[in-house]
Amino acid sequence: MIDSITHFFTAIDWSFWGVWSFTAGLMVLGLAGSVLPLLPGPILIFAGALAHVLLRPESGASWWCVAGLFVLTMVAYVLDFMSGAAGTRWFGGSQYAVWGVLVGGILGLFVPFPGLLIAPILGGFAFEMLFAKKELRPAVKSSVGTVVGAGMGLVLRLIVSLLMVSWFVADVIW
Repeated sequence: MIDSITHFFTAIDWSFWGVWSFTAGLMVLGLAGSVLPLLPGPILIFAGALAHVLLRPESGASWWCVAGLFVLTMVAYVLDFMSGAAGTRWFGGSQYAVWGVLVGGILGLFVPFPGLLIAPILGGFAFEMLFAKKELRPAVKSSVGTVVGAGMGLVLRLIVSLLMVSWFVADVIW
């Protein structure tokens, strides 16, 4: 009995399971970071793929995949930034609304669940009123535009992140 247990644990390729666990953990954390603030989702996915290729080159992932994932990482953040700016401009907001949403989002992390959703809206509104010196109606409109743009950026970042994980898995399998 003890010999069979010993044989089981000595026969396992621990480097295989360790690298795959590390890679899968970074990929899952990256997908979560695509929708959660303060976690750099696409960067974590890219880091997982890069670590996998460096630690286990025989597993099938190629350097072409890593290069493609790097490009997609850059695309994810450009789309995220552009969509937030586009939403703000579309609804008539200023750069202060963007900063207000960012500050509100960070402060909202320290408040229970509804605070994470409400704080960015209040931040955009407050910054428009205080720094851009806008009236009530345009300030509300621009802060909503910033949130709509940021929401679209989040959706686009999640789509790109899912594409990144799919590309990595497909590259390893084929």
